[in-house]
Amino acid sequence: MAWQPSQAGLSQILQLLKESQSPDTEIQRAVQQKLEQLNQFPDFNNFLIYVLTKLKTEDEPTRSLSGLILKNNVKAHFHNFPPNVTEFIKSECLENVGDPSPLIRATVGILITTIATKGELQNWPALLPTLCQLLDSGDYNTCEGAFGALQKICEDSTEILDSDALDRPLNTLIPKFLQFFKHANAKIRSHAIACVNQFIISKTQALMLHIDPFVENLFALSHDEDSEVRKNVCQALVMLLEVRIDKLLPHMANIIEYILLRTQDPDESVALEACEFWLTLAEQPICREVLAVHLSRLVPVLVRGMKYSEIDIILLKGDVEEDDMIPDNEQDIKPRFHKSKTHAQQHSVEEDDDDTGDDSGSDYGMDDDDALSDWNLRKCSAAALDVLANVFRDDLMPVLLPILKETLFHPEWEVKESGILVLGAIAEGCANGMVAHLPELIPFLINCLSEKKALVRSITCWTLSRYSHWIVNQPHEMYLQRLMSELLKRILDTNKRVQEAACSAFATLEEEACTELVPYLGFILQTLVFAFSKYQHKNLLILYDAIGTLADSVGHHLNKPEYINMLMPPLLDKWNSLKDEDKDLFPLLECLSSVATALQSGFLPYSEPVYQRCVSLTEKTLAQIAASDAHPDQVEPPDKDFMIVALDLLSGLAEGLEAHIEKLVERSNILSLLFQCMQDKMPEVRQSSFALLGDLTKACFKHVKPCIVDFLPVLGQNLNPEFISVCNNATWAIGEVSIQMGEEMEPYIQLVLNQLTDIINRANTPKTLLENTAITIGRLGLVCPQVVAPVLPQFIRQWCTSLRNIRDNEEKDSAFRGICAMINVNPAGVVQDFIFFCDAVASWQNPKDDLKQMFYTILHGFKNEVGVENWKRFSDQFPAPLRERLAANYMV
Repeated sequence: MAWQPSQAGLSQILQLLKESQSPDTEIQRAVQQKLEQLNQFPDFNNFLIYVLTKLKTEDEPTRSLSGLILKNNVKAHFHNFPPNVTEFIKSECLENVGDPSPLIRATVGILITTIATKGELQNWPALLPTLCQLLDSGDYNTCEGAFGALQKICEDSTEILDSDALDRPLNTLIPKFLQFFKHANAKIRSHAIACVNQFIISKTQALMLHIDPFVENLFALSHDEDSEVRKNVCQALVMLLEVRIDKLLPHMANIIEYILLRTQDPDESVALEACEFWLTLAEQPICREVLAVHLSRLVPVLVRGMKYSEIDIILLKGDVEEDDMIPDNEQDIKPRFHKSKTHAQQHSVEEDDDDTGDDSGSDYGMDDDDALSDWNLRKCSAAALDVLANVFRDDLMPVLLPILKETLFHPEWEVKESGILVLGAIAEGCANGMVAHLPELIPFLINCLSEKKALVRSITCWTLSRYSHWIVNQPHEMYLQRLMSELLKRILDTNKRVQEAACSAFATLEEEACTELVPYLGFILQTLVFAFSKYQHKNLLILYDAIGTLADSVGHHLNKPEYINMLMPPLLDKWNSLKDEDKDLFPLLECLSSVATALQSGFLPYSEPVYQRCVSLTEKTLAQIAASDAHPDQVEPPDKDFMIVALDLLSGLAEGLEAHIEKLVERSNILSLLFQCMQDKMPEVRQSSFALLGDLTKACFKHVKPCIVDFLPVLGQNLNPEFISVCNNATWAIGEVSIQMGEEMEPYIQLVLNQLTDIINRANTPKTLLENTAITIGRLGLVCPQVVAPVLPQFIRQWCTSLRNIRDNEEKDSAFRGICAMINVNPAGVVQDFIFFCDAVASWQNPKDDLKQMFYTILHGFKNEVGVENWKRFSDQFPAPLRERLAANYMV
């Protein structure tokens, strides 16, 4: 006898389902509690499935809701369901997957895939064969419902479907799906493609066996009238381009024609999928070869896609010009992520630093409103133009110039705006080709900053920031001065979007111009400080960033009483008005960290309350962590970002105040707090702890020294390059500690030396980590050459190559003194790799006299040791520039 509900139970549950649709949050909360209580009754879930599948008298939203509550129960408590309940739910699902109502079918499908992901694909052997059989049903609802469920299973259980655990069902499923590509009903065709698409990126064997019929079937669907089908076809082609380009190559010309057409599809979701194709194609080596002939048709299509649609303009309130007095909607303010402090080297001028890509392009300058912050056709088209400009470089110019002339001077503001976006998108890729036009374009763009449409002003800010490198390198009176004064006006614009774009653009300009801004500091600070009183909540957070970047860019030039008196009062007002739980502290603390580092001793009068609060934020967070660990069910774990940002600000203080921080450290328990932070589970906390340890070691080692016996083993345990930034900061801190410890470092060297030599010899270690590792090994060798010198041959070659490109500085100086000391102890250790040592020595621009003398002694010692003949044979292998530098500087 099948299970039957009691009437009383059923009406109670229906009552609950009705109440849960109430807009009143109090009622909803009460319903949640009742639902939780009902979970204690074993057959509660039977009631829920009964309402979903059997109670046809109820309205569909109520039945569907019952199914969704059951889905949540499956997610949370499925392992506690009694076997008879589980069986009842499963059989009801399979019987009702073809319900006449699309909403109920979809709900049953969601329920099926949720049960499947709970490890039940193995325990529900009938599921896949039954669904597969239902595909052949003559009844549309049954076929569509089964396909809907299969599509969800393919999305949620991709990996296990292709595993031995299930006896590889895909071997039957994939050929089955392919049969339905030609089905008469569009919804079924769409499901069939979507199912197969799940297995492209993983290059699933079962699909690879049928790749030819799959590709043929896709081509057959290229002119389907259904937009969902077209979208899935485009999606498949994009993924195939990434993993099986060999199958597309013979048809590439036709595919490009097709995607060109689809990029102009009237349905924007199809156009967006198609547009992704150009982004993927740009990453393929064959891009230039296959796309060159199509550029003259593709570029205009991308540019048209970059124009705001009417809907965009409505969503962006493009007709609202002045909104600076309207407070922000708190929901619109996205959480910011704090980027923890990392210790890195300055690089020598001649080398292009690849690690710091210009990321100002990635956000496409624009539309940070939630309505449009999603990826859309405009952003995708702009991104595609950007990557194609990076592939084709100046060859794009002949196609672009006529388009730019037409759009930039167009009477309709929407078209003009898209032209300005185009200029920004190509700034990086077509940098050379653009140079000839910039003397004309930059003044034009600066004038556009005063356009009456706010959306034109905001995009112009972004585009100008993409050319800031060129602008800063021209005589100031040509462009920089005017750009700066216009951009500062835009920072005080009456439109919030323009304020935001101007602040971001100004931060980019600051990074490019650095100390070139010093003559204009008073003028800049006046504007930024005035913006404090004018800005609403969201833009204040961006303003902090502009001020922090300014401090990073001009450094100690900010340390003048008149600047300090302008800047510090508004920052401290904010600092005092924010509670310890307010996340607005993050950007403010980051900003203060930059300001403290720049002002150096100028920050002293403000340092004590700032220092105390950072220590107390750290202490509070650690106490909350301990409480939460002790009683996880009662105490929420804290947001550790408060502690991370506080540690980073303490680092900024230590770096700026140097020895002046000694009194503050002495009167606080920061070192015992730091010891706890260094052992935190979260990598970002450890990363910031080690940065602070290094900065305190430099500023006031006498307070750090008593803790070294506890700290060094922890540093040694964190030399794990899986966590790059943690490892990097730990490595740097070890180097700073060893300089202070001198020969007392000896007992600790074995804790770290093996890991450091492993890291320096690993393939693919990032550049910053390599450089810091080399410096620290050099410093260990400087203080204890007898201990480190025996392992010279294990690291000398990597050591030399990783330090040749960094600028002369204190850290490089101490590291090279260490290498010289080790070579004196173990000259044989360097013989095999001496050419690398010569190259590293030649990388110095101006070594100090005594260091230069050490280099001289080693080079001549080696030359005398091998004899003139051998030295000549050896040095003849050197590249000419190296030979010349060594001859000029060291007479060898």
